[in-house]
Amino acid sequence: MSETVILTSFSLPELEDYLKEMGEPAFRARQLFHWMYQAGKTDFGEFSDLPKALRQRLQEQSVVNPLKLVQSISAKDGTTKYLFELPDGYFIETVLIPSVERRTICLSTQVGCKYRCSFCASGLNGFKRNLTTGEIVSQVLSIKRVTGQEITNLVFMGMGEPLDNLENVLKAIRILNDENGFNLGARRMTVSTAGVIPGIKKLKDFELQINLSISVHNPIEEKRSQLMPINKKYPLSEVVAAAEDYLKAGGRQLTLEYILIRGINDGLYEAESLAAIARKLKAKVNLIAYSPIPQLPYERPTRAELLRFERWLTERKVKTTIRQSKGIEIAAACGQLAGKFQ
Repeated sequence: MSETVILTSFSLPELEDYLKEMGEPAFRARQLFHWMYQAGKTDFGEFSDLPKALRQRLQEQSVVNPLKLVQSISAKDGTTKYLFELPDGYFIETVLIPSVERRTICLSTQVGCKYRCSFCASGLNGFKRNLTTGEIVSQVLSIKRVTGQEITNLVFMGMGEPLDNLENVLKAIRILNDENGFNLGARRMTVSTAGVIPGIKKLKDFELQINLSISVHNPIEEKRSQLMPINKKYPLSEVVAAAEDYLKAGGRQLTLEYILIRGINDGLYEAESLAAIARKLKAKVNLIAYSPIPQLPYERPTRAELLRFERWLTERKVKTTIRQSKGIEIAAACGQLAGKFQ
């Protein structure tokens, strides 16, 4: 029995080739793209300008969206977390974060995570596999379909390390950016990394002007290695050097993500060291209060401690934004996504 084809894994040229193999003209691909991405349809019976015979063949051998929505839960602030089941029975979580002007989706790129940051829930159950391009793209289509809302921004900051699944992530970005498809501007998409240097180097040559965000979480090498084991493989000093090369090659302004954990990385020395890195990279800092995870021993800082750290950074000429942690009570905030069905 042949494997079901996931149509959201195809770029427009690939979909043209797929249809040519079926004996169909290339223009059918643009029609399919319209139905999938602009009309938001998944039932081939609704693709009214396609021949009935083609719709039947597509129904027999392919699927638009492979994700099954199992559960959604909303917080008081409007943040909604979606639990999706994948075709092989694994689960991922995706978050819709609304604000006055934006509706941002936080996308997962892997089932679990192999880098096991000590403060993050995503790696607690280990790493299972990369998501396919179609599974990444389909998170966006699923949420748009369920909510009926226009999506304005995408952040690849959910479960997994995006640059560890770089080929599928970049292909998903191209599909979502395609004017014939979802048509979302590249500058409205942000890829986050814990510091996978080969991925940062490859991003230098990427043709679209997406945003890059680097998770620092401790600017002192030895302490960062305790929080983020990836630092032993890709030391922060080498990550900073790769980021400098990225900027010289024409990359957009960098953001440094910093989750503040009480008593762990909230001292003046950490602030000074972080500020030095931020100035070197001409980067802004997103400061995020740690969101508690029951299995982990860390504590959330007080509001006063958060503001103190922000003041230390701004006094050292670093543009700093306190990012509001949304959806904490539904475990939808930074570092809380695990994908486990509860």
